[in-house]
Amino acid sequence: MMDYYTNDIETYPNIFTIAIERFSDGAQWLFEMSSRKDDTVEALNFLDMLEKMPDIAMVGFNNVGFDYPIIHQWWASRGAIGYQGAYVICEGIINSQENFHEHMVWESDHRIRQIDLYKIHHFDNQARRTSLKKVEFAMRVPSLMDLPFPPGTELGYREMDELIDYNINGDVVNTREFLKETLEAIEFRQTFGDKYINYNDTKVGKQYFIEELEKAGVTLKDSSNNWIQTRRPQINLDDAVFSYVGFSHPEFQRIHQWFMEQVITETKGVFNDVSCTIDGFKYDFGLGGIHGSVESQTVYADEEYIIEDWDVASYYPNLAIKNNVSPEHLGATFCRIYEDVYNKRKQHAKGTPQNAVMKLALNGVYGDSNSRFSPFYDPLYTMTITINGQLLLCMLADALRNVPDLTMIQINTDGLTIRYPRCHYQTVHDTASRWEAFTLLELEHVEYERMHIRDVNNYIAVGVDGKVKRKGAYEYDRGWHQNHSALVVPKAAERVLLEGISVTQAVLEHSDIYDYCLVAKAPILKLDDMQVQGTTRYYVSTQGGTLRAVKPPPKGMRKGDFKKAQGVSQAMYAQNNTTGAHNPNIHTKNRSKYADVISEVEKSWKTTVCNDMMGCTNPINYEYYFDRVRKLVEPVS
Repeated sequence: MMDYYTNDIETYPNIFTIAIERFSDGAQWLFEMSSRKDDTVEALNFLDMLEKMPDIAMVGFNNVGFDYPIIHQWWASRGAIGYQGAYVICEGIINSQENFHEHMVWESDHRIRQIDLYKIHHFDNQARRTSLKKVEFAMRVPSLMDLPFPPGTELGYREMDELIDYNINGDVVNTREFLKETLEAIEFRQTFGDKYINYNDTKVGKQYFIEELEKAGVTLKDSSNNWIQTRRPQINLDDAVFSYVGFSHPEFQRIHQWFMEQVITETKGVFNDVSCTIDGFKYDFGLGGIHGSVESQTVYADEEYIIEDWDVASYYPNLAIKNNVSPEHLGATFCRIYEDVYNKRKQHAKGTPQNAVMKLALNGVYGDSNSRFSPFYDPLYTMTITINGQLLLCMLADALRNVPDLTMIQINTDGLTIRYPRCHYQTVHDTASRWEAFTLLELEHVEYERMHIRDVNNYIAVGVDGKVKRKGAYEYDRGWHQNHSALVVPKAAERVLLEGISVTQAVLEHSDIYDYCLVAKAPILKLDDMQVQGTTRYYVSTQGGTLRAVKPPPKGMRKGDFKKAQGVSQAMYAQNNTTGAHNPNIHTKNRSKYADVISEVEKSWKTTVCNDMMGCTNPINYEYYFDRVRKLVEPVS
């Protein structure tokens, strides 16, 4: 059984520390190489020992990209580069984003197995980029500690002690806690081998699919070791639309014809304004799928009317499988393996690693078909799946229009939601069955008791079985990369909508102080005149101060340059820069180049910083939270 050593380093001009904690028993080690102390021999012996242990791994947060390359090079020199050399490497990594390969240590060169929680959770993706501090906020750590000193600071002995305390009791301990949240994902990857260990979920699935293609004899790389792909200078979309697509309503026919006439050279942002309105319901088409919804209302089922949600099972994979669609360079083998993976998934129970990897393999391929860095790249395949996915759902919607008094509530990428008289239940289900027989696809449906809908992306749906589906602003079971601020708001709003209690009661009865907390991040944060952590937890209170975010001007922009450029007095500049007040003599756009940009985090509300939850005693200002809950409740009441 593998044992884990969570670790974190700190590098400053006159100190380099390595903090390590063993997961199995909590044993801790701190090695300091600095102007006052030298633990080089002890640190080298410890690393040498870990290298000889087969069933261990060093676990960190962005350790593959940052911590380990510094440790690796320092270790390779047998500590000869000292803390000064470690700092030089640190600066090189931070300042060479365009040449990150210069400092990368390839996995094959790792002397100790590395597990990177940052990579496993796909925080290295721009859309999911998340700091450890944000994760700590989401984990509700009692003490949210940020780096105590700006990078590059020469530290005195007392500051070194503070840094060491932060290093071992802050980031290492919290990395251990995040490891606990990630153990299941790590164990899942271990069932497929070490090379999967730092793959995000989607990459796990894609790699599995790639290996299955290779086992089937498909050549994926050329003689230069580049992916074989299908690149197209232009795409005639009539080559993408299935020949059996057809409609009875003129507006659907218009959309169908529009797609057939398009010739595109780019696959991103090409369908932003394509829509049609039928029976008062607007259908919006896009590369990511079709969307449409009634807005700002609550829809109920009752003795006379039923609400049903219909989804297509594994829609995009099955569109390819049933219609023999594949990236051109992969041919029929692609569909055969796709179908084999789909069937294998059904043989394994949900929740098992085998089921999980099959699901990831199925879902990862479509998105990668539009990536120039993927072996699945063929933009015609992308267009074929996404366009027909939308048109086939519209064919179902078109057929359902024949049901008397049926109304469309929502339509999205892989399904639609309708409300209709219960007396037409059999007609609706017969219509769905005919669509399934025609398309060879499978529909799954659930009944809703009610839906509280702000718009297509923000709603609550309550099933007849009592299960609650939450989307957007109403969702509070959020991913680690999402904002966990003020979760009392969606939780209280749900109680108001589902239980019929007042906003005041729902908020006042909520006793979890962490759900009232929010997080702010800025280069500089100040509570009144006192600077606080760059990542700060706070709540809105009746007493406290004004929390402001300060964005300094870019490097090289000086106050003197600003004064000369604007022709204003130093006194006017100082007043504007200190207070952040508007000065009609200073153009805001030009001013931002030379002066701090200051903004209130919660405009007109007092706040209490609660990075240490034990010291937070100011009363909560419930009016702030009442107001935010009302903004979720009133549009759908």
